[in-house]
Amino acid sequence: MVGPSLITPRRAILAAALGASSAPRAQPAWPNRPVRIIIPFAPSGGADTFTRLMTEPLAAAFGQPFIVENRPGGGGVIGTDAAAKSTPDGHTLLMLTVTLTANETLMPNRPYVLLRDLAPVASLNRTLQVLVVNPALPVTTVAELVEWAKTRPGQLDYATAGPGTPYHIAFEVFRHMAGIQVQHIPFRLSGDARNAVVGGQVPAMFDGIATMLPLIRAGRVRALATTGTERSTLMPDTPTVAETLPGYEQVGFNGLLAPFATPRAVIERLNAEINRIIATDAIKDAFARLGAEIAPMPPEAFGDVLRADIERRRVWINLAGIQPQ
Repeated sequence: MVGPSLITPRRAILAAALGASSAPRAQPAWPNRPVRIIIPFAPSGGADTFTRLMTEPLAAAFGQPFIVENRPGGGGVIGTDAAAKSTPDGHTLLMLTVTLTANETLMPNRPYVLLRDLAPVASLNRTLQVLVVNPALPVTTVAELVEWAKTRPGQLDYATAGPGTPYHIAFEVFRHMAGIQVQHIPFRLSGDARNAVVGGQVPAMFDGIATMLPLIRAGRVRALATTGTERSTLMPDTPTVAETLPGYEQVGFNGLLAPFATPRAVIERLNAEINRIIATDAIKDAFARLGAEIAPMPPEAFGDVLRADIERRRVWINLAGIQPQ
């Protein structure tokens, strides 16, 4: 029998080292510095507004600043790619809109695959669009707009922030279902498209209720219809497009993604805290004033929503005859 006296210092050191290597390693604290939220669009749009409403409560919850970084360009591709290639340590997030699910069909050469390179974190809300016209256009209903366009084939122009955006898809599906000929006038930014309709250079567009509502209330544009299956609680006197074109629906959403290898514990903490924050009266009411309703769910359920929306938009894009870029 070998006694304890025969265990050499070298062996003792080796045994201690082996014991240390087999012990679980402590994970670094998160967050340990500011967290940036990349918005792949210019400031002032709906995604920007919703993100900025979340930064203060998130900072309070996690003890670090949550900083908004607008990275517009390429129809959302530039900012999305930057997020996908960021270090997956929980300090970079991406604000998602349905533009990014549409890009899975519209931009086959993009340098990432959405649900391969990014992981669902949390759903924030569901949003509606509104169809508006410049008040100089002599129509007050969807039926009148369709009739005006049918008697003037190809003369109805509509504005968007570019091919493949939710508003482009919305109008092309509208065109197809209404059986009219229209002319797409793409702009570089949503604000430019909006200004063109307000200024009368382009007569019509679909836009988010969140950004268009102040202009509607000021009488600078005329609202014809919203895009949900039911009337918006913010605009109860405004009919839906489906009341004239049965089956028409265009619903968007906002949510957060993270680089794919972000630790699961970080994603779960973010998801739980975001679900708690959006359920507070302050955030729920702020979203409602902007035409959105909260949509809390686990990360896995949000992933299912994204996969379903990618396929739904693929069908709509094909239906509308929009060509991939």
